[in-house]
Amino acid sequence: MTKWIVTGFWLLLIIIVCWFSIDRLPPQHNPFTPLSIDHPLGLATRTKLSQLEKPADACFAFLSDSKIEYTRVPDSEAGQNCGFYDAVVLDKSLLPYSTTLEMTCPLTSAVAVWERQSVVLRSKQFFDFPVVKVLSFGSYSCRRMYGRKEGKFSEHATANAIDIKGFELSNGKRITVLKDWGKDTPEGKFLKSIQSDACKVFGTVLGPDYNKAHADHFHFDMSQTGVCE
Repeated sequence: MTKWIVTGFWLLLIIIVCWFSIDRLPPQHNPFTPLSIDHPLGLATRTKLSQLEKPADACFAFLSDSKIEYTRVPDSEAGQNCGFYDAVVLDKSLLPYSTTLEMTCPLTSAVAVWERQSVVLRSKQFFDFPVVKVLSFGSYSCRRMYGRKEGKFSEHATANAIDIKGFELSNGKRITVLKDWGKDTPEGKFLKSIQSDACKVFGTVLGPDYNKAHADHFHFDMSQTGVCE
């Protein structure tokens, strides 16, 4: 009996210490602190964004609270391989995009966090001119992975993925994944840093180091594979 009491005491003490330690973590590292677009990227960012999938109302509330302008897209019938589920058309976020983006609400939220806490900040770190536009190949596309006739459908088929090909600075200069990736230049370092940051935001991050199919763009989606290449 005494042994169990001692064990229970130490377990309780550990729980109390852990609780007070977590309670004092910065919000970006604390999984119990509500997500805010103003919080820097941290250990808990990706987990919090993944939790926006359900309930959907919490995700739409996050977009509204973050001043992201959007138009909701009607849901497709359940069970379809292609279509929209809790999706939006992105009308306006911090940065404009070169294409119209139709994305799930969680992906839209992740993109908004990434552009504010990575793209904008990193551009100030590496360039004298800010990023004024994000160049994208798009988001929704009803197709299987790599355009094959058979096999698994792409995350693009349900608007749960976005492809980023580059950025435009205020002086007109364009930075692209195809041209600048892997170079020991400000442009190359910028791309590497925002890809690394993306791994703290999205569930899957693919780029030129993953395979040749991604030689000219970054692929971000909210499937929680943990892949970051």
